[in-house]
Amino acid sequence: MEGIGRAALAEDAVCYRLFAATGAGDETLLRRCAEVIVVRFAPLLAAYIWQRQPFRLRYVPPRGETPAHVGGTTLFGDNVEDEWFIVYLIREITREFPGLAARIDDNDGEFLLIEAADFLPKWLNPENSDNRVFFYKGELHIIPLSETHEQEECDLSAASPKISQALTLLSTRSEEFLAAEPIRTAVYKRISGYPEKIQASFHRAHCYLPAGIAAVLRQRPSLVAAAVQAFYLRDPVDLRACRSFQTFPPDERVMTVVTFTKCLYAQLVQQKFVPDRRSGYTLPPPSHPQYKAYELGMKLAHGFEILCSKCSKVSPDSKRNVLSGPLWERFLRSLKEKNYFKGEMEGSAKYLELLHMAEDYFEQSVTKPESSVEVSPGDEILTLLQTTTINLKEFEREAACLPPEDDDSWLEITPDDLDQMLKEARNESLPSSNEEEQKYDLEAVAESMKAFVSKVSTHEGAEMPWSSDESHVTFDVDSFTKALDRILGADSEELDSDDLDEEEEFDFSDEDDEDFDAENQRQDQKELPNELIGSLKSYMNEMDRELAHTNVGKSFTTQKKGASSVNATMSQNAGPDSGAEDTELAPVDVDMNLVANLLESYSAQSGLAGPTSNILQSMGVYLPENADHICSNKGARE
Repeated sequence: MEGIGRAALAEDAVCYRLFAATGAGDETLLRRCAEVIVVRFAPLLAAYIWQRQPFRLRYVPPRGETPAHVGGTTLFGDNVEDEWFIVYLIREITREFPGLAARIDDNDGEFLLIEAADFLPKWLNPENSDNRVFFYKGELHIIPLSETHEQEECDLSAASPKISQALTLLSTRSEEFLAAEPIRTAVYKRISGYPEKIQASFHRAHCYLPAGIAAVLRQRPSLVAAAVQAFYLRDPVDLRACRSFQTFPPDERVMTVVTFTKCLYAQLVQQKFVPDRRSGYTLPPPSHPQYKAYELGMKLAHGFEILCSKCSKVSPDSKRNVLSGPLWERFLRSLKEKNYFKGEMEGSAKYLELLHMAEDYFEQSVTKPESSVEVSPGDEILTLLQTTTINLKEFEREAACLPPEDDDSWLEITPDDLDQMLKEARNESLPSSNEEEQKYDLEAVAESMKAFVSKVSTHEGAEMPWSSDESHVTFDVDSFTKALDRILGADSEELDSDDLDEEEEFDFSDEDDEDFDAENQRQDQKELPNELIGSLKSYMNEMDRELAHTNVGKSFTTQKKGASSVNATMSQNAGPDSGAEDTELAPVDVDMNLVANLLESYSAQSGLAGPTSNILQSMGVYLPENADHICSNKGARE
């Protein structure tokens, strides 16, 4: 497994590895450790329904620079919660087995760091993050750059450490490498709620199924995932087997309760499908009270039939009996010691249900050697059919008193629900719907946009004002002027530059930004010659006078002397000759123009996502709905 590079991982696969923290893992010790882990977490794993593949630990011998370890790769398919459940398992394993250090990643790389992207240090990037992120003693650790690379001029593409080096550092100085609190909080929030969340992820629904499928699911509840996947990913070749239904004909069907995960249930219920008339499966009218149960049962039957059509008929003797050896006895004894059966009387229905799940888990996760060929779900289904007695009368008695199915209203999400989910994911609170409490400060809107413009932007993106990086932009006027001289080959007095006036108009330096003010003071000491400043200002003033009577000049809001932004007047309201008489032009009201343009852009979004709302919301500023626009729409409809 270790030889498989990250690029070879499927898009829906997660890879996890557990190393001995000392770096020297004995094969016998690691194998024994894997068995103990499997037994310890059996109560959680036995009842879990995996989308594609289960969590498995296998011994992996040393290869190259990677020491021996136990680990595995799990395909989680469309259910990303399987991946995060594995993260929870890995964290708990390292908590209960402090001698182990764990690595976990997927085809995206360090997806744990992606979850905490807003809080990562600047030096950490995808190029140097390999072998730096570990779970150790139940906590997230990040191995930093070596002391020689921690200077300001460090090489951010420095090679990642070897796993053996990282393990040595963890085992000796782990307290120094504990991930920052915001990073750990972001990751732990994603896996919070387990193990209780496992039950919340299930959905129980009534299904009208062939009795054979009901009997198989009673023995192996996890086979529902393979059946749903077979139906969900069906092709015309698969459906040929569903014309005659050799294995699961519709003659003997019973009403039963099937446990899905929410992901599996959504995949099954949302697909529209009409069965072949030759199959014998018919549906009642949609108004029938049990229409959904008939439809779900029909779809599941197609999935099971497709699985069985892809394998050859097997005899019960072909299945290796793995439930009679000493390993099974030790496994069962450990389950009883962990109170897995919850005090149920041996032989009772609930006890047998838990026992079947334990047997399934044992066969899937404990007994299969590393080199064994995977047994297809269809083979398992056919074997179970040959070894299981189907009692129709018992199923009919149970159908008479089935427990109610779960409400599936969670399938429907309104736009407001989606907004609420997104804001909860960003740790933001919704603004109050009370109009009196929604006091939007337009000055805050302007200041937020100025703060955004003053930040750094590169080919990697723009930094938001709330970024943890508080470095500032500096501007050396002398260097800038000399650079223009070299490029344009003109005298400095003839430069066409409006940087000075722009700085004066926008005044990007915030009063509360002490560091930035200090930097500006240092730059002010490098003053330009008075002749150059006078020339630039004279040139700019003359250009302003020429533009004042054009459409460009009239498009800006200007401010009268001594007037605030609230009392600003539009320049186009002035007469065409009024500006000629003024020896000094009224300054442009930057804040008023900025806010007006932002509101106009926001209104043009018509309630949809757009640049204005995205930028302002990322800084915690929420604009109200355009009341005038809403009223005009209502008036038009009336």
